[in-house]
Amino acid sequence: MARLIVIAALLAFPALAADWNKRLAADYMDGRQKDWFAWRAAKAEGGPCMSCHTGLTYMLARPALRAALNEGAPTPYETGLLDGLRARLPKTDPAKDAHDSQRMGVEAVLTSLVLTGSQQPFERLWRLQIAEGKDRGAWDWFDLNLNPWEMPESKFYGATIAAMAVGSTSPEYRSGPIVRDHVAALTGYLERERDNQSLHNKLMLLWASTKLPEVMPGEMRRKVVEEVWRCQQPDGGWTLESLGPWKEHPAAPPSAGSNSYATALTAFVLQDAAGVRHSNASLAKALDWLAAHQDPKQGSWQASSMNKKFEPGSMQIQFMNDAATAFAVLALLNEKN
Repeated sequence: MARLIVIAALLAFPALAADWNKRLAADYMDGRQKDWFAWRAAKAEGGPCMSCHTGLTYMLARPALRAALNEGAPTPYETGLLDGLRARLPKTDPAKDAHDSQRMGVEAVLTSLVLTGSQQPFERLWRLQIAEGKDRGAWDWFDLNLNPWEMPESKFYGATIAAMAVGSTSPEYRSGPIVRDHVAALTGYLERERDNQSLHNKLMLLWASTKLPEVMPGEMRRKVVEEVWRCQQPDGGWTLESLGPWKEHPAAPPSAGSNSYATALTAFVLQDAAGVRHSNASLAKALDWLAAHQDPKQGSWQASSMNKKFEPGSMQIQFMNDAATAFAVLALLNEKN
């Protein structure tokens, strides 16, 4: 939890954007975790599984909200997610099939980022790192034909999260003879694949470079930031299309104009990784767009699925809302600079 507390402390200052309701945002996120903990598909040994859209984003943003709201202790859902990850750490059974291998890779990466205070998550991370072939240095990742986190290219997204986790360890740990080779394999994979990535994944790499600078040279950082600014809409937001290219999903709900997930992720990374301050007029416009687009009843930020139309009231219909809400919170609370 130490790393999450530090993140919260860095982010827990009032934003300069228009008013938005922190309490409602926290209630939405907690309510979604309550549903997630009860959802049969999320059941796993020791506690619910961790997802990129709902679990990871909750663990990144909820501590920041907790600090902003002067709450004294982690929520039961923060504790429960971490307890589940700890319970599954000792499992060393080989993967039964490709899906199981992907699940193990995803959980190893996410665990290394959020479960701190022990080398055990990294021991599993290195054990599951791909050792040869085109993807040497990365990890197996879900390939379910679902944008933006579960596509073939999402393996790169997962590697950026691993880079963030590894970059948060001590230089002494990273320089050890065995770990050094694993880190070199990871940075080599990111270097080989980064030019072919969507702007979404390049943003993730930009964020990761704040922890592990060698994954993104300064000139590439500058070019990505320039590309991001070129894509900003007149209203201050970003469209989902601008963070592509994406595989087209004809059954997806139409998405037009600025999008909450795209705007929130981009605004947060520009602050956290590119050092853009709230005094920047373009960033201020993005933050005002976010503050104005919080749902006044639910407390969330709305962002439809990129893949298909889900039944009203289903768990899946709010997955993009969960991620959009978490990154909106991070962007609006961020006063790092």
